[in-house]
Amino acid sequence: VAGMAGAVLPGCECASVPVAGALVRRGVTPAAALAFLLSAPAINPVVLTATAVAFPHHPEMVVGRFAASLLVACAMGWLWQRLGRTDWLRPPAYARYDGRSKGAAFWGSVRHDVMHAGGFLVLGAMAAATLKAVAPADWLRTAAGNPLAAVGALAVLAVLLSICSEADAFVAASLTQFSLMAKLVFLVVGPMIDLKLFAMQAGTFGRGFALRFAPTTFVLAIAGAVLIGAVLL
Repeated sequence: VAGMAGAVLPGCECASVPVAGALVRRGVTPAAALAFLLSAPAINPVVLTATAVAFPHHPEMVVGRFAASLLVACAMGWLWQRLGRTDWLRPPAYARYDGRSKGAAFWGSVRHDVMHAGGFLVLGAMAAATLKAVAPADWLRTAAGNPLAAVGALAVLAVLLSICSEADAFVAASLTQFSLMAKLVFLVVGPMIDLKLFAMQAGTFGRGFALRFAPTTFVLAIAGAVLIGAVLL
């Protein structure tokens, strides 16, 4: 249910982290909040529409992105439910608004989440911009010739570029030298784990959580995209 809830909230991955943190603060089980965190930026209508526009002759890319992203989001939620430990997840910090009106509490929460998440977003974006400026373009052309290398290259590229999920389909479509399978991996990995997301997750839930959650998400996102891609593409 939490994974499917991501389909009705248009937004990018930068917004999903503070929203997931707020859900945990309100008492939602972390497994469900994490499933929502991963699905919301990947399967919402805005992202799927952008994917359809970017791949007008390949509607299977839209279906593949939806199916693979939802599968991975739910798998990560179930995995956390089975294996996650409470001491790995630092409770998100929050300010108390006892005795204040609902409006004051609302705007206070908005300011807190924006200021808290914004700093880590800026740090992650700075790192991504630096890597985009120094990464040699020849590496991509070399990797595109090998199917396995192509999948790995675009998975890593999705992490390094840290592109908003509402625009990444157009970047994927422009990588004409790569297969549809590799492009699907790019579209599934990017909204789930990149540099700015790692920074924001570490700032919201703690570095110990991010160091465990990010690599696991990366591996499952590749596996889920390859599995769905093998069926649909």
